Amino acid sequence: MRKLLAATLGVLSAVGGFVDIGDLVAASQAGARFGMGHAWVLLLGVVGICAYADMAGRIAAVSGRAVFDLVRERLGARVALLNLVASYLVTVLTLAAELGGVALALRLAAGLPYLVWVPVAGLAVWLVLWRMRFQLMERVFGLAGLALVVFAVALWWLPTDWAALGRGMLHPGEAGHGWGAYWFVAVALFASTVSPYEVFFFSSGGVEERWSAEDLADARSSVLIGFPVGGLLALSLIATATVVFHPGTSVTTLDQVARPVLLAFGAVGLAVVSLGFFAVTFGAALETGLSAAYAAAQYFGWQWGKRVSPREAARFHAVLLVSVLLGVLVLLTTVDPVTLTEYMLIVSAVALPLTYLPILVVANDRTYLGDRVNGRLLNLLGAVFLLVILAASVAAVPLAITTRMGQ
Repeated sequence: MRKLLAATLGVLSAVGGFVDIGDLVAASQAGARFGMGHAWVLLLGVVGICAYADMAGRIAAVSGRAVFDLVRERLGARVALLNLVASYLVTVLTLAAELGGVALALRLAAGLPYLVWVPVAGLAVWLVLWRMRFQLMERVFGLAGLALVVFAVALWWLPTDWAALGRGMLHPGEAGHGWGAYWFVAVALFASTVSPYEVFFFSSGGVEERWSAEDLADARSSVLIGFPVGGLLALSLIATATVVFHPGTSVTTLDQVARPVLLAFGAVGLAVVSLGFFAVTFGAALETGLSAAYAAAQYFGWQWGKRVSPREAARFHAVLLVSVLLGVLVLLTTVDPVTLTEYMLIVSAVALPLTYLPILVVANDRTYLGDRVNGRLLNLLGAVFLLVILAASVAAVPLAITTRMGQ
């Protein structure tokens, strides 16, 4: 239990990265259209995000400072400003999508139109960010998000052809939809698993929890427990969508995402999955709201964090409020949250190198980490993963255009 509680920061970070509104739709869509053909994307995402989250956590623990705090100092104000603008844009779009996910989850549970719930979701997110202690927040929403393990249980309960699932993982194919659409979905799913805000939130969360070099073991446990758990939850989404929908139906709504659990367990399953949807989207909204404010405050050198009172960190909390309001205003234009999520993932894919390259640079700087810099194996893994990120960034927009967003 102690290890699980120590890992809740990683669980919340991973829930936001692997099973937020982006992955709920992207993973289920991938399973419905291509079966288990994108399981390798999740494996790649888990390995890569574990490597970079380990770097970010080690930077926070050894230096006592968050990653973005060091990016400006290490790379200069101009490069850091480009990073700030790109990450803030992506993060606010993601925040809007997550608030839309919260509203859709509430609609699924209560039946009222989702636009009714958008202001409620925004107010609730802001109140939690303003009043709830960081450690309590991460434990409540990180652990509540594990309700989505119901998809893994449903996979056992449904009439599942395990041999066929295994063959689909080992022999991916375009399944009649075209290779362009296959690779578009792969890039979107990959971007949803390694969203830029994840490592900023994880690193800043380590500072919030006052990690030191003596806490490196807990930081690594948080990475190695939390992120693989998130990956397994996302994999269960792909697998259940494969069993219920593939080949055929296109999954475009949360109601459809929930259908495998509803078929397996009826109303009880729907209640559990509604809780899970609410927890993961609300938790991701908290992450993205904090990440937007963390980045701005750390760049400008303001006092920041939930460990200090709102009065002492007034500008940090002002950015939080503005970010939430922007997210609500985006949704009140009546843009479809799922459509917004699809475009957000493409923008996120383009911006990925601006997030991950600076982390690799700082993690090799002895000025900040002394003898705790990356070893050869981690540098090799980080460099290979960075090449994958660059490939996804370059391919994202051409694939979106040529496939008309994966159609």
